[in-house]
This record gives sequence, C-alpha cells and structure tokens, in this order.
Amino acid sequence: MGESSTSGFSASGFSASGSAGSGVASNAASTASKPAPPASWDVIASNAIQISPEGELAERLREFENGGKPLRVKFGADPSAPDLHIGHAVPLRKLRQFQQLGHQIVLIIGDATARIGDPSGRSATRPQLTKEQVDANARTYMDQVFIILNREKTEVRFNSEWLDAMDLSAILRLTSRYTVARMLEREDYKERFRGEIPIYVHEFLYPLMQAYDSVAVEADVEIGGTDQTFNLMVGREIQLRYGVRPQAVLTLPLLVGTDGQRKMSKSLGNYIGLTDSPTEMFGKMMSIPDELMEGYMRLGVWYEEARVRRLTADLKAGRAHPREVKAQMGRDLVALYYDAAAAQAAADEFDRIFKGKGIPDEIETKTVSSGGAGSIGVCRLLVEAGLASSMRAARQLVQGGGVTLDEARVSDPAAVVRAGEHLMKKGSRTFIKIVVQ
Repeated sequence: MGESSTSGFSASGFSASGSAGSGVASNAASTASKPAPPASWDVIASNAIQISPEGELAERLREFENGGKPLRVKFGADPSAPDLHIGHAVPLRKLRQFQQLGHQIVLIIGDATARIGDPSGRSATRPQLTKEQVDANARTYMDQVFIILNREKTEVRFNSEWLDAMDLSAILRLTSRYTVARMLEREDYKERFRGEIPIYVHEFLYPLMQAYDSVAVEADVEIGGTDQTFNLMVGREIQLRYGVRPQAVLTLPLLVGTDGQRKMSKSLGNYIGLTDSPTEMFGKMMSIPDELMEGYMRLGVWYEEARVRRLTADLKAGRAHPREVKAQMGRDLVALYYDAAAAQAAADEFDRIFKGKGIPDEIETKTVSSGGAGSIGVCRLLVEAGLASSMRAARQLVQGGGVTLDEARVSDPAAVVRAGEHLMKKGSRTFIKIVVQ
C-alpha cells in the first residue's frame, strides 16, 4: 500500500481491451460486456495518481447518476499549521469538483489526531501540539478552506467528537483490527525500524484513528495526497472490519514548491499562499523553474488537459517563451483567488518593479522591539517580522543570499540590525519596512 507515481487507469478510465489480431468481433464483445463509464468519470479522474478500486468508485458514481444518493466524500485535515498554500488547494479543488457534481463533502478537522501528530514521511517523531495550538490553527484553517469550497454545501466535523469519547475498551477494539506487521509495511516506519530510530506506540495509533474517522462518517470516497496513501487504505480496511461499506480511495500528486526541489511547505519558504497578496502570488509564479511549469498548469492554475498539452508543445517547439507563459499563469492564478483586475494590476506592478528596478508603491510596515538593547539579530528580526518560520529557517535564508537590508545583501546570520527604520527585501519579491524600536 505504498505511494504510486503513475496512474492506474486510462484517460477515460474504461478503454476496450483485446489482444492484437483478436478481430473486430472479439473487441466488440469485450466492449459490450463492460459497463458504460459514469458521465462524471473524466472530471473525477482528472489529475488523480491512483483510484482504488476503480470499479467500485465507478459503480457508486453510476448509482448516483441513476437516481441514487450522493456520495459522501471525506477529506481529513489536521490543523498542524495555521495557513494554507496552493499545494493544499490540490485536494480542495478536487473536493469542489465533487461538490459541483452534487456530492456531499465531509471535511474532517483533525483536532484530536493533530494532538497525536501524523508520522507520514517523517524520519523522526513529530512534536505533539497542545489543544490551544490546534484550536488556534483550526480557526484560521476554516477561514481559508472556504476560499475554495462552498461553505453551505460542506459538512464540517471535528474528529474529537468521536475520538475523545473512546474509552480504553473501544481503543482496544480498534487496535485489535490491524496488525503490527501490516503497520511496518509502511515505508517510513520500515526505514525507521531498520535504522533503529524510535517508533513510539502513539504513532501507530495515528493511521488507526484517521481510519476510524471513515467509519464514523460512513465515507464512500476519501481523497488525499500520495503521502497519505497508506493511511487512506487503512481507512478502507478498518471500515471492512467494522462492517461498513469500504470507501474508494483517490490520491492526488503533491505540488513541488517554487524551489523546484521539495514539496511545497511554508516552513521551507517555497510556497504560494492562498492569502498572499496578488503581487506576491504573481511574483512567486514568475519565479518557478521552467521544468515545473507543466505541473503548475495542472495543479496550480487548473488548466484543462488540452490547454496543458498545447502550451507544453509550444514551449518545447520554441513557439512560446517561458516568461510569457508564466506571466499568463500568474495572471490566471491571481484571478482564481481575487479577480481579473487584481491579476492585471499585479502583472503591471511586477513589470514596473523588476523591469524598471523600482520599489512597490505600497510596502507593509512592521514594528519589532529590540527589548531595550538598541539592536536585534537579523535572524531574530526575520522571525519576529514573520519573514521566517524559525531561527533555523532564518539562518538558511540569510546564508542563501535571500535577505537585503537597506539595499545591501546580508550574508552573515550573526549580523545585527540597529534601532531605526529599515527597508528589508526577502528574495526578489517581498519588500517590507521594518521599524526596530
């Protein structure tokens, strides 16, 4: 039940089969024996990495299209961080497609599971969050998720509703339905076990608790990224053990960050935030490496497949210039989250600043206290001003040449900034006026 990097279905999901030389009659018979694909299949399957099992999902979609009940489509999110980026938008936009087709979205806020910590992809135990941290993150998350989803058509559940109510006997019943051997098939657990890196018992509880969410809400479909494949499939198995009709699983690709190397993450600074300003959104899109353009067309700005293929072919043949295509993508991205006027204004501002080497007309001002010392370390300043998520991230940013103070590059993480007003630039796009008191 590991990650899959290639699609397990044809473009339509239902292609006729037959060996070479089998003849027209056998091909026709093969085609006739197969049920017609659901009318919504191409929309549902678009951009999916894996659908498991395909046949079950197709059958449920056909049932709905023939007058049956809408599917209950589950998406679980642990509020482990307060802000969302366009990488988070990949599953959210798939959920919106299900909504537009008439299905019921069940958004599970993992306020209980967040306190355990998802071990997916981790080489060490994830720090556990307090209830206060989780609740604060959940409030911000809820504000931002409905930038994409239709609030009135979304069923929101907090999994503390059923998980906090479980007593010891209920937890024992749950843990008795899955084996340690199966758990150790999971790649990150396997690597940690081989490397003699501790795996704590509470980490085994995480996929089981997430799986029980599917039992509690009677999910027909669960959506997640490829890094969640194991957890989603555990959900299917636990539903079977509890006598519930098992969910189909639809996994989506992870969006690579603007650095072109790692998964998009706010802590790595390689993200485009859902609440970034139009100028920031446009500028960050302009900064992506050329090799990411095709992926961002599909998952960042959600172009139709025909348009992706045409633009990709034009780029390869030299009929289109990467900069001009990125500019169009930047305008389309801003229009998705703002409007066409904001998109054009962001493009004009980018041209003014980076072609004319200017400074934005409007710059945010932030005040930071030196604590009475009259100066503050540049890394601490970056963290206090919200330009770096941690001291470690701040050091990496400075060492990578990503910080300019009063038009001079800062390369020493130990540098200090005296009290007063300063113009700071992070990367090539983010300008901020800093007042050190």
